[in-house]
Amino acid sequence: MKWTLSQLQKYRSKDFPIDETVNADEVMKLNPEIRGASPMHVTGRADIDSAKVTFHLNIKGHLILPCSRTLVDVNYPINVETTETFLLKGLDYETEEEVHQVKGDVIDLNPILHEILLLEVPMQVFCEDSSEEGAPQSGKDWEVIQEQDKQDKVDPRLAGLAQFFDQNDPSSDS
Repeated sequence: MKWTLSQLQKYRSKDFPIDETVNADEVMKLNPEIRGASPMHVTGRADIDSAKVTFHLNIKGHLILPCSRTLVDVNYPINVETTETFLLKGLDYETEEEVHQVKGDVIDLNPILHEILLLEVPMQVFCEDSSEEGAPQSGKDWEVIQEQDKQDKVDPRLAGLAQFFDQNDPSSDS
């Protein structure tokens, strides 16, 4: 999604629709938690004037992320609305939104799309089907145990104390 400024200036007072599919594999290199990314469908429009270009975009697709409980792959849907403004001249432009300076003669939206996708990755993702066991259940010198198994077992270091209260205390017979 690159355009030269001369290509964009042709659409200065006209409608400039955007409907493209972008390969998002670059985000997997930027964040190792992301296991896969579908091609992202980017739609929207651009408003072009002499001082700035404003892109109104909708990004749809999905990322494959690990489940926080089981490490199983989870399809995480992405549906983001964003507005990105590029200043064509080095003017001080005060606004509440973030603006980007154009470097050279080309506007490249790909790095910004990758940044938006990285910001959409949640802290935790949970899979719908909890019956799948993706995480290992045992290893060298360890294993996952259920809560009831833990309650039934007595720590061998404390086994002698369990018999302590079973003995009859002679002072309590009075």
